[in-house]
Amino acid sequence: MRIKTDTPLVKRAREGVMEFLLINHPLDCPICDQGGECDLQDQAMAFGSDRSRFTETKRAVNDKNLGPLVKTVMTRCIHCTRCVRFASEVAGVPELGVTGRGRDSEIGTYVEKLLTSELSGNVIDLCPVGALTSKPYAFTARSWELRPTESVDVSDALGANVRVDSRGQEVMRVVPRLNEDVNEEWISDRARFQYDALRRQRLDVPMRRSSGGQLEPCTWAEALDAVRRGLERAGGGGDAVAAVAGKLADAESIVALKDLLNRLGSGNTRHEDATHHADGGDVSADSRAGYVAGSTIRGVESADLVLLVGVNPRVEAAVYNARLRKMWLDGLRVGVILGERPDLTYAYDYLGADLAALKAIGSGGGGAFGDALRAAKRPLVVVGSGLLSRPDRDAALRAVHDAVQGLGNVVTPEWNGFNVLHACASRVAALDLGFVPSASARGATTQSKFVYLLGADDWHPSAVPDSAFVVYQGHHGDKGAARADVVLPGAAYTEKDATYVNTEGRPQRGRAAVPPPGQARDDWAVIRAVSEVVGALLPYDSLDAVRARMADVAPHLARAGEVSAPLWLGGAVAAKAGLGEGGAALNASAPLASPVGNFFMTDAISRASQTMAKCVLARQAAQAKA
Repeated sequence: MRIKTDTPLVKRAREGVMEFLLINHPLDCPICDQGGECDLQDQAMAFGSDRSRFTETKRAVNDKNLGPLVKTVMTRCIHCTRCVRFASEVAGVPELGVTGRGRDSEIGTYVEKLLTSELSGNVIDLCPVGALTSKPYAFTARSWELRPTESVDVSDALGANVRVDSRGQEVMRVVPRLNEDVNEEWISDRARFQYDALRRQRLDVPMRRSSGGQLEPCTWAEALDAVRRGLERAGGGGDAVAAVAGKLADAESIVALKDLLNRLGSGNTRHEDATHHADGGDVSADSRAGYVAGSTIRGVESADLVLLVGVNPRVEAAVYNARLRKMWLDGLRVGVILGERPDLTYAYDYLGADLAALKAIGSGGGGAFGDALRAAKRPLVVVGSGLLSRPDRDAALRAVHDAVQGLGNVVTPEWNGFNVLHACASRVAALDLGFVPSASARGATTQSKFVYLLGADDWHPSAVPDSAFVVYQGHHGDKGAARADVVLPGAAYTEKDATYVNTEGRPQRGRAAVPPPGQARDDWAVIRAVSEVVGALLPYDSLDAVRARMADVAPHLARAGEVSAPLWLGGAVAAKAGLGEGGAALNASAPLASPVGNFFMTDAISRASQTMAKCVLARQAAQAKA
């Protein structure tokens, strides 16, 4: 067979196809946000004719209201149905469809309603024309004006690869970057649209609290001197000096802060999620198998059965949930143990609300799903980070590990199916670097007198006593800054070269797309300056030196983009030696809960976003209407 692709006949056929596509398409290119990166433009340029024979009246279609994120100009639609397929197949929310026939066909939601998927923004990338575009980005920039920077999303613990497009000193949009091992080609709506908060409520000058109780701008020298005096009043060191790392902290700043406190004679370091636990301690950092996704994110595609324990992946990691749905469409069976029955966009076996259901499975029960779990060749057990904040955390983790050990097929020499799905970007890096309280700090009976908050805004009140001197280092004026005695402005994730470790333990590098605003500086550099002022000078003064120090503490952090397989050491050792013997007794009847109550507002950035606020209001209005 001989196929010719460049004959006059083929050329005329291509021109005819393009002529049909453009019959009703308006000449909106000069005002269309898709201009410059439009598939239809490219195809028309390559294969279209320089004239049209269509002389009839072009049809017009009313625009649809899909909510505050997706803008519609449906007259431009060419009915490719990519958005319909995405909504029904990938997102699992079959709210888009085609109504009418022939020239009366329209893409829409049947009845007016907003898209309820946490992945709805991906239809913008899928649309080959300008029918579906970004509503917050509308009429703000052209693609050729933007400077792309490859980075990593920090809105959840998945570490989705993104491209930050900036113009001058302003981030204009965030779009996904292909990475089959992490996020494929999708990102969540929070990752895509919260960027407007990067220019609102920012901390761009140092501040200190005046005698009148108000935070007032000051110079860096005055702010650092106030930190020194506050540390001296707290005794100058020891476990009375505490540090709390926030959800968005990068690995470089975490290791610098840990080194600073160690030089001050303190081991009182913890992540803000751990402060919600009764004793303020954290899970054991001795074995990575106890706190990372052992099968890797892509490993979901190799599993033949999944058990979700205390996790709602739709709101905690929407892209991970889409991967679960993809495998469910291929026959994967899913079981859920959670205090609620969420809509995960796929069918599942609801096994119970508490750990009693898990213990029943481990002891040979669990009904048909329990039998299927014990017979599975590559089962996956996914534990939510909400389990790590329970008052009986240690005993609960011991129960989970005992169940995994008892099943015998979750972790084998060929397969590691034990996974922890964290909800924030910094938790795994903090555990990898040993940013956990020392034995003396956990046994201390006195309250902290000096607290250093590294972007921490959601700490438990017991972690920051009313009498403590508080230093807040961060980029948004949130809860932490309101409590602080000294505020040191830091850089957001789009403004610094930084390392983040996702829930599977994969170190990934984000790059600076824009400079920090005002007098804000990179977080590790601020901590280095503090160390010099307080007389505990850190032995590095460059980013490469900080990363060399990171590699000394955790060698796998030097291998960006690679996953180091964790070594499973057994249930008790992986969680903690003697786990569950000295802490709170297991409350097996306490319902398991997800730590994410509001998908659109989970950290300082998303809470400062006007776009996310509009999403919350739109979702509430839709629920009230329903």
